[in-house]
Amino acid sequence: MNDLQKRIAEIGVVPVIKLNHPERDAAPLAEALIAGGVPVAEVTFRAAGAATAIRAMREGFPDMLVGAGTVLTEAQVDEAIAAGAQFIVTPGMDAELVAYCQARGIDVFPGCTTPTDYHTAYKLGLEVLKFFPAEQSGGLAKIKAMSAPFPMFKVMPTGGISLKNLADYIKNPVIAACGGSYMVTAELIDNGKWDEITTLCRQSVEIVKAARRA
Repeated sequence: MNDLQKRIAEIGVVPVIKLNHPERDAAPLAEALIAGGVPVAEVTFRAAGAATAIRAMREGFPDMLVGAGTVLTEAQVDEAIAAGAQFIVTPGMDAELVAYCQARGIDVFPGCTTPTDYHTAYKLGLEVLKFFPAEQSGGLAKIKAMSAPFPMFKVMPTGGISLKNLADYIKNPVIAACGGSYMVTAELIDNGKWDEITTLCRQSVEIVKAARRA
C-alpha cells in the first residue's frame, strides 16, 4: 500500500457522507470527525454539491484525507480532483474509469465483489479494493473466500457496517479499513448533532484498536 492507503488503514474507518447542505455542514462535520479521531471522509456524489463539500473540507482542514465516492463518470473524476479530492471511490468495477483515474494520478478504490472484479483489478495493478455492498454480497465470509485466490488485495468493505459488526471485520488481516455511514447519518448531519458524530467516531476508533490488539 502507498502512504495514503496506509493512512486510511491506520484510521480503520472511513465515513461515507452524503451532504444535502454542504455550504452549511461541511466544516462542522469535518471538525466533528477530526475530534473523534477519524480525519478521513468519502464524500459521495449521490448529492449535489459534493465538490463544494470536498473543497471546503480540504481548504479548511488540510491534514484531513478527503475523497469522492459514488463516482460514475470521468467528468466527476475531474470535478473531484479540481475540488481537491485525494482519492476516488466507485460503486462498481469500471476498468475504463479506473484507468482514467490512474492516468490522472489519483488513488481509486473500485467496488468489487466477484472473481471477475478481482481479476480485473489485478490486471489493473490495484492493491486496495472497495467491497460493496459488503453485507448484502456475503460479508466477511465472502471476503475470506475471495482472498484465497487473490491474496494480494486489501479490501475496504462498505455496506451494512455498524458498531455491532465493525470488530468482526476489522480484526481480519485482509481488511484495510471499513466504510460506513452509521456515524454520519442524514438525521445526525441535518440536525447538527456534531457531538454525537464525534462520540460515534471515538467508539469506532476504540473498536478498531481493541480488535487489532486481540
